[in-house]
Order: sequence, then C-alpha cells, then structure tokens
Amino acid sequence: MASSLSFTSSLGAGVRVARERASRPRARALRSRVRVAPPRAGDFPKPDLDVPSNANYQEAKALSARIAANASGVREPQRVVVVGGGLAGLSCAKYLADAGHHPVVLERGKVLGGKVSAWQDEDGDWIETGLHIFFGAYPNMMNLFAELGIEDRLQWKEHAMTFAMKDYPGEFTKFTFPKGLPAPFNMAYAILSNDRMLGPVEKVRTGVPLVPMLLGGQDYIDAQDELSVQQWMRENGMPERVREELFIAMGKALDFIDSDKLSMTVILTAMNRFINETHGSKTAFLDGNQPARLCAPMAEHFVKRGGEVRTEAPLKRWLVNDTTGAVEGVELVSGEVVVGDHYVSAMAVDAFKLYVPDVWLERDATKGFFAQLNELRGIPVINVHLWFDKKLLPYDGLVFSRSKLLSVYADMSECCKEYADGDKSMLELVFAPCDETAGSDVNWIKASDEAIVAATLEELERLFPDEIAADGSKARVMKSAIVKTPRSVYAAVPGRNKYRPSQHTPVPNFTLAGDFTSQKFLGSMEGAVLSGKLAAEVVADKAANRAPKPIKPVAAEFR
Repeated sequence: MASSLSFTSSLGAGVRVARERASRPRARALRSRVRVAPPRAGDFPKPDLDVPSNANYQEAKALSARIAANASGVREPQRVVVVGGGLAGLSCAKYLADAGHHPVVLERGKVLGGKVSAWQDEDGDWIETGLHIFFGAYPNMMNLFAELGIEDRLQWKEHAMTFAMKDYPGEFTKFTFPKGLPAPFNMAYAILSNDRMLGPVEKVRTGVPLVPMLLGGQDYIDAQDELSVQQWMRENGMPERVREELFIAMGKALDFIDSDKLSMTVILTAMNRFINETHGSKTAFLDGNQPARLCAPMAEHFVKRGGEVRTEAPLKRWLVNDTTGAVEGVELVSGEVVVGDHYVSAMAVDAFKLYVPDVWLERDATKGFFAQLNELRGIPVINVHLWFDKKLLPYDGLVFSRSKLLSVYADMSECCKEYADGDKSMLELVFAPCDETAGSDVNWIKASDEAIVAATLEELERLFPDEIAADGSKARVMKSAIVKTPRSVYAAVPGRNKYRPSQHTPVPNFTLAGDFTSQKFLGSMEGAVLSGKLAAEVVADKAANRAPKPIKPVAAEFR
C-alpha cells in the first residue's frame, strides 16, 4: 500500500515544457503608473470560520457528524467501489470510512487529484493541472481540512480582491475588506472605499438589483439560471461598465467562460457567499503540491480505516444486470473485475457519459435520469506556468488580470511555501476562455504551446510593462509548461441546473458524485467535496436501512 500512496513522482501525460519564443514587442500607453503596495510577506491569520453565525460552516459540520454517526450501527461494513480519484471520489471515500464502510477508490491516472492533480517535471518543478484557490466560503472544504488535522497547510492571504487596471498598463487596484467589520458591512466598505473602478452612481446602480438576492436567498439565485449575466444585467438596469470592470473577470475566474454565455446563477452564488459571510471572500493557497499536501491525507484517512486506493486502474465498463439494471461489478481495462456491495461514479460528466450502460438508457425507470446528462458538458481551460529569471513586482495573493485571455494569476514563488523563491518568480495563470463555445474567437486548446506562451507574454507585457517585454528583452522566461484540460468543470451556460442530477440515482446500488451533480456550490473544489460527501450520505443511509434524500426529478423534456 505504501507504493500506491506515492502519487507524486511521475510526469503527467500531455504536459510539454516549452522554451521561450521571441515575438514582436507591442506598443503600450505612456502614462505615469500608480502601483498597489504589496502586502507584507508571510501568512495572515486563519479566519475563525467555526462561529454560530456562519450557517454554511455549521451545516457542513452537522452533515459530517450525521454521516459519522452511522458507524456505531454498522454490523456489516459495505465494500463500496468508487471510480475516480479526484476530490469528489476522495471526499466520498473519506466520509464512507467515517460511516464505518470500506471504500475502494479506482483512479485511471498515475496520481490522485483529478482536476487538482500535479506532478514533477525532470527538473523537480511541480506542474499543476490548475491554479487552485481556497475561499473562506468553502465550508465543506474548510471542515475537511479541520477533520484531517491539516488546517496549517493553508496559507491565508490578505483579505482583499486585486484587479489589474486593463486600460492602464502596470496599474492595479484593490478592494480591501477591513478587519473586525462583519458581513455585509465589510464588503460594502471595500466597494465604497475604492473609487478607481466604479463611480458613486455606478455603485448605487449595482447594489439595488442585488437586494432581491439578499431577500430571496438561494431560491432567487436558482431562479436566475435561465439568464446569462449580460441578460440579467440589462433586465435589472445594471450599468454595462460593471460587467466590463467586474463580472467578466469573475465569470472567467469562476467558470472559464465569458459573461454573455454564463448563467447569472454562478455570479450570484459567489456574491451571496461573499456578501453574507465575513470571511467568505478571503483566500488561501495550499502550502505545497496538491497530491502530497491534500490528496494523500484524504487517502491515508480512509486506508487506515480499511479502505483501498489504486492508481493506473482505468475503467472499461460497468457490469450491470440486464433485468434490474443493478451494478454487478466494475471491469477494468486490464480485464480485472472489481466487485463491491455498492458503486459510486466520481468521474467528470464528460467521462461518465462515455460509460453509461445501454440498459440504463433503455429502462423506463432510469433512461431519463441518465439521458439528461447529455445537456451537460465540460468547459476547456488551460493552465500556464512561467518561470522567470528574476523577481517581478511581488504580490502575495490572487490577482484578476482582466485581460482578454487571462482570468486570474498568482506568483507562486510568493504564495506557496514549497515553491518559494526570493530571487525569481513563477507565475501560474488561468488562460480562458479557450474556444468558441466559451467566448473566444480562437480555439486555444488546439494551438501549440509556443503560441499560447507567446500570447500570454503579450498580455503580461501590459500587466508588467517595467518587468516583461514580449520580445524577451526584460525578465526572461527560463521555462514554461502548458496544461490543457479540454473538459474541465461543466459549462454553466444558462439553463443547465435543471439537468444536474442528484447523487441518489434510480439504480439501487449506484450513486453519483462530482461537481456537476446537484449541490449549491456549482463547479468548484467545494462543489466536488460536497458532492462526494452527499454521495457518501446516500450510501450510508441505504446501508442503515434509512430512506436517503429523494432522487431529484428529471428535467421535464426527459420524463
């Protein structure tokens, strides 16, 4: 088992290290620049999330306790086969073990983590699937860190949201949340005290349409899913400049998609958490690579309790009973058949759709539930790593770039202890949107690594005009790495929520997990963890002969 937990040594497929390519320098505006002073180096104190007023955190704790309470009544532990070793699958396995059961996690890749996986290149540098930020508004994720005893692995940053000024090269502005002021007043102060992005009239016209969200809560938020961000703003009289200055950046950061194609539910979900939770928008970085610092503790937790984890174990097919539709086993590509009492798919939606058994699409009891998944698809995203030969303007935290190609970035040499370097910068950048469906006029997923690096450097020349030139005449890129994910989180275009299935399915011994399944945190690390937790709850309830939460009704056109 020790070898199966050594997830961090292999170089992942599909990642290529590209050397810098020269490109023509761009003209840039001559203007005196006003720089934001970087916050002090080092970590900021961990926010106190476990307080009675934080209803979402208390709800997360209560769900953990409810699942774990099943352990005392378990006579025969269930062997539960979980296909997929990302956060959803690992979370499901962790809580199944807490409930007294024995999960068996099967991961097709060499490393655990799925969309949060990472690996080392030949130089020993870590290549990450994506830039992953932890928010105070992630109650189940924060609760998970506490339960595993690894809260000290989160490096909390200054409570501020930093934006590049897209029209003024080299300039940044911050929305700073004052310490000691509770929600929603801390966000109100942060917005009202910043006069560089929005004027007084625009701030008022922004706030008024959000009142129904504050009064109606999640019901109101869910009801806006049929509208794009752009449509909602026009119907509610919100200034176009708010979309240009704030919502485009938020949309690309949250779902890698332009605001004219993004469901308003995504924006409102994030804003609701940020407004109503004092530390909701406070960010943290993991202090090292995800496989070792997050995934390994999750795996070790359930392995110690009788579970198993296997990498390089790709699925070939679900073995199902032609009469009942029940799962009878999992056949791997190797030919091995893995048998359990219950089965969980924790695969991404695009992968899962490839393996849906024909019998589930033919039986009246199940066909609509699984057919509706065809309305869900992943959105592409690219993660860019750039190692520079010198230090750029240091900023210890997340920055919204507000460029046409880049959504957010961070200098990992400042933000992460394992990657710390006092002399050189390593930028991790989220390159999105990446294709026409997401709002790009170029299919960057099909572009060469060299083209992506060149385009990134042109954008960075605007962000760091004193430090970076696209022709390489200033800070030099020593190495780059590109990670393309053609299908990442599900594309949250308008009208998708009704197609998101419950974790509880009409197949009696089969349960779904994954951030695409129905839960209030949408496609995110928090959504993945919560989905796995809810899936474990379904299995634990069934094992204890209790009625699980009901199956979500199938979308009308598939009934």
